[in-house]
Amino acid sequence: MKLGIVGLPNVGKSTLFNSLTRAGAQSANYPFCTIDPNVGIVEVPDERIRLLGELYHTKKVTPAVIEFVDIAGLVKGASKGEGLGNQFLANIREVDAIVHVVRCFEDGNVIHVDGSVDPMRDIETINLELIFSDLEILERRIAKTAKGARMDKAQERELQMLNRLKERLENGDMAIGFPCEGEEEAAAFAALNLLTAKPVIYAANVSEDDLANDGADNEGVQKVRDYAAKTGSEVFVICARIEEEISELDEEERQMFLDDLNVKESGLEKLIRASYSLLGLMSFLTAGEDECRAWTIRKGTKAPQAAGKIHSDFERGFIKAEVVNYRDLLSLGSLAAAREKGLVGIEGKDYVVQDGDVILFRFNV
Repeated sequence: MKLGIVGLPNVGKSTLFNSLTRAGAQSANYPFCTIDPNVGIVEVPDERIRLLGELYHTKKVTPAVIEFVDIAGLVKGASKGEGLGNQFLANIREVDAIVHVVRCFEDGNVIHVDGSVDPMRDIETINLELIFSDLEILERRIAKTAKGARMDKAQERELQMLNRLKERLENGDMAIGFPCEGEEEAAAFAALNLLTAKPVIYAANVSEDDLANDGADNEGVQKVRDYAAKTGSEVFVICARIEEEISELDEEERQMFLDDLNVKESGLEKLIRASYSLLGLMSFLTAGEDECRAWTIRKGTKAPQAAGKIHSDFERGFIKAEVVNYRDLLSLGSLAAAREKGLVGIEGKDYVVQDGDVILFRFNV
């Protein structure tokens, strides 16, 4: 999963990016690393595979990972190249979802680029830049499609869809939720890879005082929540400054620090929960002496396609899947004991994988 972090200058975006990537990189396999100067990889905290690793005395525990892309420099005019806008907007096109950091705190020492704190104005500013960028892509696509539309019915239908979509964006609406008419239109729409078609998670950045009650008394946070509810987005409340402090601590100290603040989970945990929910994701597990691993899939994925996440041969030669819930496996202590109790299911091609399934795939190629 790849998430792009956007926001205006001085909203806490880069502080959040730096703290999330530092706090989440706990394994030697995935240390904090910069593939590019603005990319970091973090592990998805998952107690289930740690416990399975202890059960199997495994050589290697491999969690699911998230790639964060810090999209710097979005300001008014970014779509026209202001700041380094165009360069960074291009980076967002490859992400699965956008994390939009919105400032909901007052601090005279941190100057806001527009002179005052107004979360909804900030959201509108970023949204307009994404819309303008998408309109440029649409206009180029319309010009190209129009040439062939007179002679080709498929291109004529695509042109009609593009013009409907252009009108929607010109009205200030995002592309996400655009009603496609049939599979052909849906495929053409998906191929555009529009920024405003991507799901959004709003990170409401609050002061330390507002963190403990999850921003309940913060008027700006409530406005962001109301807006997100209307647009089908997710919201989580963070204090980027606190996240920065948390990222410097080891796991035990981190939990004590959170307890002292009366906060149940870190910003990273909130963000992962929000992103899995928004994108309809979950994890199945594989376990053994060599490796215990979490695999991220979409909810509703069937067994052969889940097997294909491990290796294409597993999907191509799929025979069956032996499935046990991780809780049953941990409580009984072995797969053999779970089999004896009748808790291991032998599942075929139509089995829909469930979150927390521990699966042993049988295949032949």
